[in-house]
Amino acid sequence: MPSSLIRGGAVICRAVDRSAVEVVEDGAVLQRDGNIVEVGPWAELEMRHAGTVDQVLGSPADVVLPGFINGHHHVGLTPLQLGSPDLPLELWFASRLKSRAVDLRLDTLYSAFEMVESGITTVQHLAGRIPAPLDNVIRGATDTLRAYQSIGMRASYGYMLRDQNHLVYEADAAFLARLPSALAAELAPMIERGVLPLEDHFSLFHHLREAFGDDPRIAIQLAPGNLHWCSDTALERVRATCESTATPFHMHLLETQYQKAYASKRAGMSALQVLNRAGLLGPHATLGHGIWLTEADIELVAETGTCICHNCSSNLRLRSGVAPLNAWEKRGVRVAIGLDEAGINDDRDMLQEMRMVLRQHRVPGMEPMDVPTPAQVFRMATEDGAATTLFGRTIGRLVPGCAADLILMDRRHFTYPYMDRDTPLIDALVQRGKTGAVHTVMVAGEVIYADRRFTRVDKEAALADLAEHLGRPLTPDDERRRAVSRQVEPFVRDFYRDYLPPEGPSPFYAGSARR
Repeated sequence: MPSSLIRGGAVICRAVDRSAVEVVEDGAVLQRDGNIVEVGPWAELEMRHAGTVDQVLGSPADVVLPGFINGHHHVGLTPLQLGSPDLPLELWFASRLKSRAVDLRLDTLYSAFEMVESGITTVQHLAGRIPAPLDNVIRGATDTLRAYQSIGMRASYGYMLRDQNHLVYEADAAFLARLPSALAAELAPMIERGVLPLEDHFSLFHHLREAFGDDPRIAIQLAPGNLHWCSDTALERVRATCESTATPFHMHLLETQYQKAYASKRAGMSALQVLNRAGLLGPHATLGHGIWLTEADIELVAETGTCICHNCSSNLRLRSGVAPLNAWEKRGVRVAIGLDEAGINDDRDMLQEMRMVLRQHRVPGMEPMDVPTPAQVFRMATEDGAATTLFGRTIGRLVPGCAADLILMDRRHFTYPYMDRDTPLIDALVQRGKTGAVHTVMVAGEVIYADRRFTRVDKEAALADLAEHLGRPLTPDDERRRAVSRQVEPFVRDFYRDYLPPEGPSPFYAGSARR
């Protein structure tokens, strides 16, 4: 691994608090063997080290900052590209039945290109829906991880555990009984094809840990899918495995109000209380979405040190709700940012997503503590995101001892032709930075993106292969699934018609008034 001296007119090392970041003006980062050795003024580091390093990168026109962490990701081609519109989540599950099979290596590369181009160096990849049996799931997971290895990204991978209620929030057999017999007969094998036995989920976890254990850029986590997808037995297995292997987990939770109602129907308590009863809460646990957490739930999250991943664009697109980010912040909850299936522009753009997070939670009023800040959002996209992965405090900051995962952005892209001298750099970057400003990306001391071109993979060739693969005609099985998806959607909609309790929700935010 070549040693490097990376220069910037400013080096943003880390978020100090919600109001400020640590900046070294006209600074530099020295890395050797993929780790940061020193951060300080360029003049001092250049005088002592320029003759002993293999490469010097950057310029006074650049800003150097930690690589971003996408804390919640699933697929390459977006649902919209695969024919699923932005339906409410519970209907979306039915719509996704018709998604055609995609080459997982090419699919993963497609979104990885977009992530790296926006400065993402680490991704929390939550996989699912690879057809059983176990051997096929292992092949699919391996193809995905090999794609990240080929591009050079850091990836934390978890395969979503689902051992019940695969289509709606009741047992598969009970829902199939609601359908006309002919439709049920067609749908049943489609559901069954996606069912991986509980024991196989843990066999997969252990297999991947062993197969990729020698790669420091790959980490394998657990990913119980959601409360409605996990039996009590599954939750207990997750708890025991986390404990025995010192492995964290990432779990979708309370993404919609229907999921909140499900927990009450299942256990007579909140979904978070169910996890607490199962011994699953703590710093090793990350809750994806968490939109419908109550005040009592948030207190429990804070007390246990549980993390949350905020998926702002996804929540908007699927009509899931508005997460109470400001309440989380006031209670000191550690919150990551995730792009989920796709961002607001149907792509993977962390800089855009950071602005979405900053803007969505600007509630009416005057108190500055009541709304997010650029430094807070930057912390979410870096250090707090890192805490939700197995890589932990080794990434997300530019300090000695951390991995040399960093990006260089051309400052002129977000300050030209003018930026007032009193405007903090982090404010300008978060509010005006765009992907075109990112020109160099380094992971573990290796430049994987230089001069806006990938150094390991031919992007255009990979996209051409993907286009050729998907240009083939739909198979008879593809056509069958499309027809079943259209037929089953009205029954899914009817299932949820009277699912919610009669009393309406009491929001954390009030943005308008009827009277």
